[in-house]
Amino acid sequence: RKGKGVVGPFAFYYMAGRVGDGSSERENSRAGQESTGGLKKRSFEDHQQQQGGGEGARKRERTEKNGEKKMGSGEIDEDLHSRQLAVYGRDTMRKMASAHVLVSGLKGLGVEVAKNLVLAGVRAVSLQDAGTVEAADLSSQFYFKESDVGQPRAQCCATKLQELNPAVKVSVVEGSSTTKEEEAFLSQFNVVVCHDCPLEKAKRWDKFCHEHQPPIAFIRADTRGLFAQVFCDFGPSFVVSDVDGETPQVGIISSISNSQPALVTCVEEERLEFQDGELVQFKEVEGMSELNDGKPRRVKNVKAYSFELEEDTSNFKKYLSGGLVTKVKEPKTLQFKPLDECVADPGEFLLCDFAKIERPALLHVAFLALDEFAQKKGAFPRPGMAEDAEEFVQMCHGVNQALSQSSKGAFQKQELDEGLLRKFAMISRGDLSPMATFIGGIVAQEALKACSGKFHPIFQFFYFDSIESLGDTPTFEDVQPVGSRYDGQIVVFGQKFQQKMEALNAFVVGAGALGCEFLKLLAMMGVACSKNGKLTVTDDDTIEKSNLSRQFLFRQTDIGRSKSEVSGQAAQGMNPQLNIASLQNRVCPETEDVFNDSFWESLDVVINALDNVKARLYVDMRCVYFGKPLLESGTLGPKCNTQVVIPGLTENYGASRDPPEKQAPMCTIHSFPHNIDHCLAWARSEFEGHVEKAPSEVNAYLEDVAAYAANALKQADGQTKEQLEQVVDALCASKCTTFSECIVWARKVFDEYFYNRISQLVYTFPEDAKTSNGSPFWSPPKRFPRAIKFDCNDPVHVAFIKSASVLRAQVYQISIPEWCHDDGQFQQAADSYQTPEFQPRSDVKIETDPKATNKYSSSFDDASVVETLLKQLEPISGELPPKFRLCPIPFEKDDDTNFHMELITSLANLRARNYSIQEVDKLQAKLIAGRIIPAIATSTAVATGLVCLELYKVLQNVPLESYRNTFGNLSLPLFAMAEPIPSKLFEYNNMKWSLWDRWIIEGDITTQELLNWFSTRGLTTYSISCGQALIYNNLFPKHKERLDKKVLDIVKTVAKLEIPEYRNHFDLVVACEDDEGEDVDIPLVSVKFR
Repeated sequence: RKGKGVVGPFAFYYMAGRVGDGSSERENSRAGQESTGGLKKRSFEDHQQQQGGGEGARKRERTEKNGEKKMGSGEIDEDLHSRQLAVYGRDTMRKMASAHVLVSGLKGLGVEVAKNLVLAGVRAVSLQDAGTVEAADLSSQFYFKESDVGQPRAQCCATKLQELNPAVKVSVVEGSSTTKEEEAFLSQFNVVVCHDCPLEKAKRWDKFCHEHQPPIAFIRADTRGLFAQVFCDFGPSFVVSDVDGETPQVGIISSISNSQPALVTCVEEERLEFQDGELVQFKEVEGMSELNDGKPRRVKNVKAYSFELEEDTSNFKKYLSGGLVTKVKEPKTLQFKPLDECVADPGEFLLCDFAKIERPALLHVAFLALDEFAQKKGAFPRPGMAEDAEEFVQMCHGVNQALSQSSKGAFQKQELDEGLLRKFAMISRGDLSPMATFIGGIVAQEALKACSGKFHPIFQFFYFDSIESLGDTPTFEDVQPVGSRYDGQIVVFGQKFQQKMEALNAFVVGAGALGCEFLKLLAMMGVACSKNGKLTVTDDDTIEKSNLSRQFLFRQTDIGRSKSEVSGQAAQGMNPQLNIASLQNRVCPETEDVFNDSFWESLDVVINALDNVKARLYVDMRCVYFGKPLLESGTLGPKCNTQVVIPGLTENYGASRDPPEKQAPMCTIHSFPHNIDHCLAWARSEFEGHVEKAPSEVNAYLEDVAAYAANALKQADGQTKEQLEQVVDALCASKCTTFSECIVWARKVFDEYFYNRISQLVYTFPEDAKTSNGSPFWSPPKRFPRAIKFDCNDPVHVAFIKSASVLRAQVYQISIPEWCHDDGQFQQAADSYQTPEFQPRSDVKIETDPKATNKYSSSFDDASVVETLLKQLEPISGELPPKFRLCPIPFEKDDDTNFHMELITSLANLRARNYSIQEVDKLQAKLIAGRIIPAIATSTAVATGLVCLELYKVLQNVPLESYRNTFGNLSLPLFAMAEPIPSKLFEYNNMKWSLWDRWIIEGDITTQELLNWFSTRGLTTYSISCGQALIYNNLFPKHKERLDKKVLDIVKTVAKLEIPEYRNHFDLVVACEDDEGEDVDIPLVSVKFR
């Protein structure tokens, strides 16, 4: 998709659109800057104990209680892993939780892999590294400190890794000296991941793992400067149960022919994504019931809304109506070859950059030659050493020749780029944190695939380079190590570059999952690690338990604390030289006094780590205004994307927009749902209406009865009428004073929602109803509903009564009895209520127009109804205690003690029963109704590693063709890289400009002087505006009076612009035309008046 780095040949792959940050811990409305303000959240414990304290204290207490829950064997902590469960599902998580993984080699890449595996929740991670910590290791190994130099690597990071997830056993293991001991050692593990492992040793380990029964998955990976390799061998017959992780598409059938082949047509609600040759299953087909046998059937000739079956249905019963068709995911068996065979016959490489189609084969030769060089010399080529580089190039020629001969044609002799190979050799001792982070995310995901069979693995080699990050090759003297923690970076980029890095003034917006990774990376790279540099991070959010599975800088004890504060302290702990300022401000127009002009002007680079588009667009706008580079990224489950925005070179983030998400019509949600998403959307809406919106409306009325009444009479529309009806209902008809009354209320709601309303619907539209054109009213996608009566023995019925009663009591601040967890009490109380017989009415109007958007129905007598309702309230409001208020309860999905998800799940499932829709469990309901964004640590690591590789380029002012925007999907796996789209250039009268330009006019000028400034450039100004106010237009005669007035005075009086003391300019939007009367798009104009 345009603007996200996946263009041209990559557009097909950009399935996720503009993906957001998986760190989102708020539903979309809250992420979109609509906070719940000061509304008080009240959990069940709050009512039981009547404890005070702020929301942060309650959140800490609530999550500590959740954290204390003891998980049984095989159980998954859903509070902790909810975002990850949305990606993998329970079965995959259970498989991962039974896996034991060996990570051999604990430098930067090794610790990244181990970190991601521990966060994911495998059963055990064993660490092996016989080496000791060196100063250069601190370039990328974030758990090493300078005091660890000389100590064993594995022991120095084991404790920190264990802190990430107490449920995972992290241990240090020793190597083996004999072959027999080595084989016994390897037999303990399900997956073996090795780094810095010589080729011959890797071949030996892989051979044993490949032949072991059952096979042990083997992964070898290395980063060498700006180059990396990954090799996977999961055994001779590895089954992938789910190749992409996507939810199988479901089509709603409208017709099936009796023919060979059978033609199946679906309703034109959503294009079919089936492919020819795939399998599908049918269910709920009426008439042609032979298709309901559960047998998978192959499809062909797939069109947008139809396909053919490879089956003769001529003798089947005639299709009547209904039916769903679902894509069947077929398992895929991969036959991996051992490393020894793959060296000469590597097969197809996983390609990530179509500008480098020949690069993987070249790097295959280079990494083999590097192994040979290290075996011969005992070390890699020396930094910047031309002699070593030449010897390495000759070895590459030898390897290239030997491979082409020994492979018998499987590996074609390559045209070797000697210049690139020399660079490879000269930086091969480099150890860069962004490379370790990027490859560490990929390798950890491959290990999880091996554990679970979920997602398609790399088959079998992946080579990567970011040589464009190098810029101009530094001098020999500049790249010599100096004995510092940054030596792993210095040997690649040089000491002068390192000094530039340390003097950077950077701004990280957000401290969630992306933010934590960025802060770690920047600390390792040495960003803002001198007295002249500064790193500012801001985030107004606090830490919750569900953050801990990805946001690795946080611990259980940090719950309730500020994200930016804790992450800043953790990053500084990784590199004490880091000069960081942690703020708790949201970046938005309301905080421009904090993030003022001088702040933005002082920045060298901005890195977004946000979880919503609105905030991203605002930061993008500020970066364009002040001409600052912006590094953008986002994740969605296993998918991620990165975008680099460079002043004067690329288009900005906001230059392209995704189409709005498709919303179900209002009538579908309210009366004609046909999938569980519709039921959950309705349940969430009803939940908020009863426990938050209606109580808030009551409080607004009670706060100032006279003012509320006056405003209601003034508005007197459908919305006002409905709001008043809620107030009357809450204070009159449905007011509760005891817990028993809350139970009766819940039972009445049950009858109203699931019996009365459904009975009314089928009375208005009987099963045989016809539309105006004579076709069946209840044709797909509509599903004919059936009313249900309360059954005290049905657990879902009781769950609704219990959760609704408890929340009703909380709204009315009624004491909740100790027996509230006893379902029997609720069964007895709810069943004893005598339901009045429901009589459907003929005058009820039910909306059927899918284009209708106004949920408030208006009528001619709205004003009189509003007046009547207000009169009903007059005596009641006078009888209430002066301080009587209800307690609105905002939705909180991550608290298992508050009955919120219990109510929403039961509401949705009961509605699903009405319409014969498959029900969901509480976790599925939480993911959908809670609008939880799927998120995993691995895709976060991949995105942030790629972004920081672009940061290297930003510091060196490389040309446009050196930058890369990336879309990645770890499930496929797919990495699609492309050059950013250049910014659009405008030309007129020998002037050139783009969106990055701003025309600055100095002086406290008059309107006429402003017009003259443009006329000297061949432009005629016909309109000038400031904000929403029109300052000047040549069509208005009165505006001629403004020509001699100062523009500053006009914007103050007309536009009501208040210019703060720290700002010395104001902005104008000027509309101009050329000599022929054609409009000319010009940049924003700033008048610098002081």
